[in-house]
Amino acid sequence: MAPAAVDKPLRRRLLPLVLLVLFALPAPSCVAGGGGDPPAEFEIPRDGRVVELDEGSFEAAVRAVDFLFVDFYAPWCGHCKRLAPQLDEAAPVLAGLATPIVIAKVNADKYKKLRSKYGVDGFPTLMFFDHGVPSEYRGSRKADALIENLKKLVAPDVSVLESDSAIKGFVEAAGIGFPMFIGFGVDESLLAEYGAKYKKKAWFCTAKDFSDDMMVVYDFDKVPALVAHNQKYNEQTIFYGPFEGPFLEDFIRQSLLPLTVPINRETVKLLDDDERKVVLTILEDELDENSPQLIKVLRSAANANHDLVFGYVGVKQWEEFTETFDVSKSSHLPKMVVWDRNEEYEVVEGSERLEEGDYGSQISQFLEGYRAGRTITKKVGRGSPTLLGVNAIYILIFLIAVLLVMMYFSGQGEEVHRPRRAHED
Repeated sequence: MAPAAVDKPLRRRLLPLVLLVLFALPAPSCVAGGGGDPPAEFEIPRDGRVVELDEGSFEAAVRAVDFLFVDFYAPWCGHCKRLAPQLDEAAPVLAGLATPIVIAKVNADKYKKLRSKYGVDGFPTLMFFDHGVPSEYRGSRKADALIENLKKLVAPDVSVLESDSAIKGFVEAAGIGFPMFIGFGVDESLLAEYGAKYKKKAWFCTAKDFSDDMMVVYDFDKVPALVAHNQKYNEQTIFYGPFEGPFLEDFIRQSLLPLTVPINRETVKLLDDDERKVVLTILEDELDENSPQLIKVLRSAANANHDLVFGYVGVKQWEEFTETFDVSKSSHLPKMVVWDRNEEYEVVEGSERLEEGDYGSQISQFLEGYRAGRTITKKVGRGSPTLLGVNAIYILIFLIAVLLVMMYFSGQGEEVHRPRRAHED
């Protein structure tokens, strides 16, 4: 038989075996060093840029980076586009910290497996990975505030300082974004629980060795002393004990807020975790020449009434918020109410408004009337104040109604596109 006739059936019998051997071989790798080497690990960028991740590189990045901040975005999302420059600005600063933080982004509209795994249901969604453990970030997205917030997350729960220079360095590095608790002669164990509990809201440290100069700077005359220092509002209070039971936590919790809170879209979030009612003073304009004097008197009242939060807001600064308390630009102001932070507020009979002059006695009269129960309870107008503002909600409802009417009368039979998910602002 001719050789060609023998080779043809033989090749047919050998072909499945050859294919089996080929499939059993390891896939070629792009890693220099041979096809059997493991895939390349994530390389931490050294230039502080925002890193783009995909489904292939994401898990490697989570494994390689101790602290990873991820922006789950969609290319068509307007909020995501506005956030991008803030992340670009913050990235090199955070990468240069003693405990570096890497900023990354993922197109969650494209990589739906990652979107599903991490529960991304709106854009942008921001997550902080601490040694692989994710938590959603809901703080400010402005670059400077973002830096302050993330620096806080990677700091120790309680720092131990052993010299005057260490205290000065700690205060300077902490910045003004958060209140600070400095325990002079306070054992670290007494603050450990609260340092962990309020980690996202304040700095905690204990000073073991310090000079009399520090006692002068922070205005305390004996130890142990816990100094609550709020650089942003230039406020400071001292706690000398007792350091057991509920007393210590009550002091810490009350000191997380400034004595008088300027109410705006950022600070109103701070009220969420505080159970106290808010004595709210509504001004025409926070920047008016008479406002500083009134705010000073409010601060003194707050210092003597720690069971209440004292806040103020200007109609000019946040009109949508003030409207919910039956206030407009034509109202007689200043006006004081006690707000439960939800659906109701109380007006004190005979003390609804403050007249220019002796603010101290008028505020005292207001507080006396409130504590005596001489109040009228009212409902917050048109729903409780929200970060969006009530007007925005009604506008949104109106636009949706218009859209539905247009769709109804179009009659074109065209496919209705699925509306994109509402963005988180």
